This record gives sequence, structure tokens and C-alpha cells, in this order.
Amino acid sequence: MLAELAAANAAFAIIKQTLSNGKELADCGRAIGDFVSAKDTLHNKGNKKKKSVWQPSNDLEEFIALEQINKKEEQLKELMIYYGRPGLWHDWIKFQAEARKARIREREEAKKRRDELIEMISIGLLLTGTLGGLVWFGAILFMSME
Repeated sequence: MLAELAAANAAFAIIKQTLSNGKELADCGRAIGDFVSAKDTLHNKGNKKKKSVWQPSNDLEEFIALEQINKKEEQLKELMIYYGRPGLWHDWIKFQAEARKARIREREEAKKRRDELIEMISIGLLLTGTLGGLVWFGAILFMSME
């Protein structure tokens, strides 16, 4: 959790430094992507821990980390409003929503492909075992006939 928070803070520092040097938001696009990625990773890890019985979650640590990220995101919103074109923040929110939906779809498709692969391997092993058993049984029958 601390690694994601550090990554988000570092990315935000790059964004602020880039803008204070007189450059545009487009010049710090990668840092904005890193910031959002760290935020999503932190949020997803928190959700996974809540679902897991085996890993106790540190709710206070997670809450504080998410609060810090939310403050930085609010600052990012202000930067996009002041330094970006009109409507940039709203377009950014729409883009993020679409990107999240696409990532969820990709994860679901990857899980479906993985499940299909496991099923095919299982069928292949079952057929191989059955064939091996038939050959072994046939060899025993053949040996008993001699």
C-alpha cells in the first residue's frame, strides 16, 4: 500500500514540477497515467483485502492513503481546470470511466480464456489417461492370452 502511495506522490510531484516549469499538461501525460494507475492499484488492493479472510486489512492505513490520493486528485482537477482547455476535467473523467470499463472487460476476457485453456488441458489429460489405460489394459489382456 505504501508503494502505491509513494508512486502516486512521485507522479504528482512530476506533474506539478512540469507545470511550474511552464510546460503543458500534455507534457506530463505519462505522470498523470502513473498517478491514476497507482490510485487504481491502491483502491483494488484495498478491495481485495476486504474480501480476503486470510489477510487482515489495516483500514486506517488504507483510509489515510486514499485520503491523500483524493487530495492529490483534487489538486490535479484544479490544475486541469486552470492549465487545460475548457471541459478537460470532464472529458478526463469520461475517459477514465471508459478506460476502467475496458480494463474490466479485458480482465474478464483473460479469465474466460484462462478457464477455457484449463478446460482443454483437463480434457487432454483425461483423454491421454484414458488412452493410456486402454493400452495398458489391452497389453495385459494380450499377455494373458499367451
